[in-house]
Amino acid sequence: MGITTPPPNDIRRIVEAMNTTGPLPVTRRQDSGRIIVESVYPEIDCGRYPVKRKIGDEFEISADIFRDGHDVIAASILYRAADEDFWRRAPMYHVDNDRWGGAVRLSRNIRYFYTLEAWTDVFASWRRDTGRKIAAKQDVGTELIEGREIIERAAKDLANGAARKLRDLLLRIDADSPTAPTNVLLGDELAEFMAEYGPRDDVSRFPRTLEVVVDRERAVFAAWYEMFPRSQGTDPTRSATFDDCIARLPEVQAMGFDVVYFVPIHPIGRVNRKGPDNTLNPGPDDPGSPYAIGNEEGGHDAIHADLGTLEDFARLIARTRELGMEIALDFAIQCAPDHPWVKQHPEWFVFRPDGSIKYAENPPKKYQDIVNVNFYGQHHEELWAALRDIVLVWAQRGVRIFRVDNPHTKPLPFWEWMIREVQTLFPDTIFLSEAFTKPKMMKALAKAGFTQSYTYFTWRNQKQELIDYLTELTRTKCREYLRPNFFANTPDILPAFLQSGGAPAFKIRAALASTLAGVYGIYNGFELCEGRAIPGTEDYIHSEKYQYKVWDWDRPGNIKPFITALNRIRRENVAFRDFLNLEFWRADHGSIIFYSKMTPERDNIVFVAVNLDPFSAHETTLWFPIAQMGLGDNDPFEVEELLGGEKHLWRGSPHHIRLDPHTNPVAIFRVSIWQNVDYRRPAR
Repeated sequence: MGITTPPPNDIRRIVEAMNTTGPLPVTRRQDSGRIIVESVYPEIDCGRYPVKRKIGDEFEISADIFRDGHDVIAASILYRAADEDFWRRAPMYHVDNDRWGGAVRLSRNIRYFYTLEAWTDVFASWRRDTGRKIAAKQDVGTELIEGREIIERAAKDLANGAARKLRDLLLRIDADSPTAPTNVLLGDELAEFMAEYGPRDDVSRFPRTLEVVVDRERAVFAAWYEMFPRSQGTDPTRSATFDDCIARLPEVQAMGFDVVYFVPIHPIGRVNRKGPDNTLNPGPDDPGSPYAIGNEEGGHDAIHADLGTLEDFARLIARTRELGMEIALDFAIQCAPDHPWVKQHPEWFVFRPDGSIKYAENPPKKYQDIVNVNFYGQHHEELWAALRDIVLVWAQRGVRIFRVDNPHTKPLPFWEWMIREVQTLFPDTIFLSEAFTKPKMMKALAKAGFTQSYTYFTWRNQKQELIDYLTELTRTKCREYLRPNFFANTPDILPAFLQSGGAPAFKIRAALASTLAGVYGIYNGFELCEGRAIPGTEDYIHSEKYQYKVWDWDRPGNIKPFITALNRIRRENVAFRDFLNLEFWRADHGSIIFYSKMTPERDNIVFVAVNLDPFSAHETTLWFPIAQMGLGDNDPFEVEELLGGEKHLWRGSPHHIRLDPHTNPVAIFRVSIWQNVDYRRPAR
């Protein structure tokens, strides 16, 4: 908050007042109430954006709550689902130093609203003070009368059931016993009743209503497999079909993936179509880039005829669901020059002074086969609505996951509006932000509503930079709104690490992506260790972005069994379903990273050690966090190495391992804690 300088006249008035003997005028705090509620957590940018959680979470909320004087205060969380018009309450409890906390169970895939309310607990204040006087052997006759008056005050506002219970308590106060009034008035039963129904004075509510978006499980735990549908066949001269994709689904499922992500499946423009290797001279049978969307056959709501029909697509959706998976579609907001919108709505585009339409550029790169829409043109409201409706069309066709291409080149207000509009109708919709951009924009997109975000993981290879980056994602405030999706490669990015490291490099990156993050992905060919790039670039040589491609999905050197094992281990160990439980631990060698995932109850504890060097074997000492595991220094624990199957019985913190990138670049240890066993006694 900046410092505001008073206007000159006010400064003169203040100086004059300082030279008089009278008091200065009092500036009163407006609408503050007697009880202060502040420093609410979580709250993103003063409530401007919602935080994110998943179904079933205990949503913990805390705040500083205090008042003048010594009276007892109480507080509660007020919350409601977006489709409810009434507030529910959850109690808050004093933690320490005026910090209060509470939790709400989030049971639905919907937006929730929440705020806080605090008040003076009149009865609890009376009960505390009267109890102190009794302990000091002081007369409390008047206090007992006051206590009864507080109860009678509460009775006036009670419904029949609660009023009857209160009348029963009052009768017990009148019982023929000298201690009956004191025992009942100061008893726990009445205290619990009055905490719920007693008078609430000085009620103060936090001035903002905050939001939390509650997503389904697949938003936080999933394995993505990216493919070009047209490259799933066996004929290099023509496009594959949705039927070819259906035939591949069981293999993808067998590897353990649950989201199959398609690049755009729409008609491809013919004007300025790209040829093989991004050339400008395509042949008559070259398919062009699927990101040049639209021709006279249709636009973003249509399907490329070579892939099939809407009926074929419906069968694909149904089969994917039968296998426990779902389809994610690419939402790329760009058009080919011959997209139907260019003729139907020229006002949505930018034209040059010579009358030609302006194609996309990112100098020195040129995308002659793509034109961008004008988000801030005179008719932008109609454009925004049309783009929203495209997403709704596919949602109605059964798609609930969208990977959004380059969202950082479009307006943030559009995303905030569009995502909310779609999720209001289809709250289970997941949006992945493909924004390899500056950190602040990446975070702003997550705040605006994107369910998941691409990250810089793709380029983090060294031990300390991985630790630093993951610490930022899990320990700073962005943990409340930015959910990473760790893609190990993409059709546009073949990292240098994968180009040079061979199969060990692919295993290393797959292990890191799948065990560090709850959501991760690979682009097809990763499992084949496809690492051939255009020299000096991160671009695949002979990229299937510009040509049909036929893959040998079982070619020698593939790591499909390794990826399958990783996905199986992820599914079988619930600790991997949480991203924020990540902890790094000491490993003495600079090329070996060591971390854990543990459930709060410690009923699933998993440690991962990864050799980050794809060329050389290294030995190191791993230091297990005995105290955090709930063990004493000499307590034994059983360790099962989940990739190799070996079991060990270990004691103490330090343990020595060797990781060879060609045989075992990764070790995943599941720890079993033995309790209530005398390990010194031999079995009979």
